[in-house]
Amino acid sequence: MKKSAKVTLTVVAAVSLASCGRSRRDPCEAAYFDELACQEAVRSGGYYWGGAWVPTRYSYPYPYYYDHYRSYVGGGGRVFVSPAGSYSRPASSPGVSRGGFGSTGAAHSSGSGE
Repeated sequence: MKKSAKVTLTVVAAVSLASCGRSRRDPCEAAYFDELACQEAVRSGGYYWGGAWVPTRYSYPYPYYYDHYRSYVGGGGRVFVSPAGSYSRPASSPGVSRGGFGSTGAAHSSGSGE
C-alpha cells in the first residue's frame, strides 16, 4: 500500500470516530438543550440517547443548566433540536412479561381450592 493511501485511510478513520462521538447530544448542553430530558438527566445521573444509557456526572443542579441555556440563546447561540424520541428509554422486548397477574394470577385467584 502506498504511503498516501495509508494516510488517507488514517484520516478517514479518525474523522469517522470523531463523528460518532458528536452524534450523541447531552440534553443539558446549551446547543442541544431539552428541558425535560435535562431535568431527568440531572436527577438520574445520565440520559438515554437512541435507546442506550449514557451515564453522565452533572456538577450543578438543573437550574444552572437552564440558566446557561437561556444566556446562550440570549447571546445569539444556535440551538439544534434533537429528533423526537432521542432521549426516550428503550421499549421492553416483545414477548417479555414483567410483573402483573396475567393468566397465572387468574388461575390462582379462582377460589376453587384446587
